[in-house]
Amino acid sequence: MTTQVYLAYDYPLLSVFWTMLGLALWILWFFLLFRVVFDIFRDDDLGGWGKAGWMALVVLVPFLGVFVYLIARGKGMGSRERAHARARQEEFDAYIGEVARAPRPSGTEELARLADMRARGDITDEEFRRAKALVLTDYAPEDRTTPATHPPGG
Repeated sequence: MTTQVYLAYDYPLLSVFWTMLGLALWILWFFLLFRVVFDIFRDDDLGGWGKAGWMALVVLVPFLGVFVYLIARGKGMGSRERAHARARQEEFDAYIGEVARAPRPSGTEELARLADMRARGDITDEEFRRAKALVLTDYAPEDRTTPATHPPGG
């Protein structure tokens, strides 16, 4: 007399759930592993031997190495990440400030460049006329707040 025992894993929906849970934990594990590795290399306080030792621990015994690293140095990971983000933002702000302060070419230089482009045939006479009007009005487009209600010539 044999009785068949149905385990919960035999049901397809539960099987999909366990597979998805395992996949999510596997992805989270790799995310944590890479965060620890990036933190090891980003930390300026850690010397070469310290970085090599932590990397050896993380590579040779990954689970134990990552958890020991989180216990020993996990508190500073957030502050190092914030400092890195702050430094990137300051570099970006400095770059934007530098570009914004770049001197704009004078009107004569712009007109000479436009005339050269027209002579080479890169722009048409109509485009030259519009660009010249922009240069002469100090790069400000004409005020077109009142729409033209009359047809041309009428």
